[in-house]
Amino acid sequence: MTKPVYRRVVVKVSGEALMGPDRFGIHQPTLERIAADLLAARARGVAIAVVVGGGNIFRGVHVSAKGTPRVTGDMMGMLATVMNALALESAMEGAGLPARTMSALSMPQVCETYDRRRALRHIEQGRVVLLAGGTGNPFFTTDTTAVLRAAELGAEAVFKATDVDGVYSADPKQNSGAERYDRLTHQEALERNLKVMDSTAFALARENRMPIIVFSIREKGAIAAVLRGEGRSTIVGN
Repeated sequence: MTKPVYRRVVVKVSGEALMGPDRFGIHQPTLERIAADLLAARARGVAIAVVVGGGNIFRGVHVSAKGTPRVTGDMMGMLATVMNALALESAMEGAGLPARTMSALSMPQVCETYDRRRALRHIEQGRVVLLAGGTGNPFFTTDTTAVLRAAELGAEAVFKATDVDGVYSADPKQNSGAERYDRLTHQEALERNLKVMDSTAFALARENRMPIIVFSIREKGAIAAVLRGEGRSTIVGN
């Protein structure tokens, strides 16, 4: 079998990916498929942490535009990521994959509070760590969280799981002529203002020489395929 390209990764799963064909909430078959993909990747000996978004439940930016203070909206969005992480943890445990949710927001009755050394111990003991609550601060996206945690935990790459098969010059759903990129530098992604990740995440990844692999989570086995260096994806790196 082909050896994995990376031995330790942080997978960023958007909240929208958990909706499946639905327009809101969590689609259980999709949740279970993603859990199975993570199990297959872990079975190849890859250490994994997962950062989960909350857009399927709540988006702070949207309510801020309607009058709710941005700080309040962002905190509400962080709570949504905890709910998604707990749901994914349950699905992974049900599939036989040990997992632990850790939140940047302290809520000990619900899950562990994020601590770098404790997270590393979980990873070394073969568990998948689900990193919820963003950075614990408003104004930072879960994309930035993924790059930050990857740097903290010694990951070799960030896997950005989306609903498209890479980075495009424009939204391919709205522009059929959008150009798809196979490889970009962090600087090119910043200069071209590509929206697959926010500029803070790209800048942090560039500073830490952290590659970002953007791929579609819609296909079964997508995570394991990217680990083998197969499948359609875009690599953003130095």
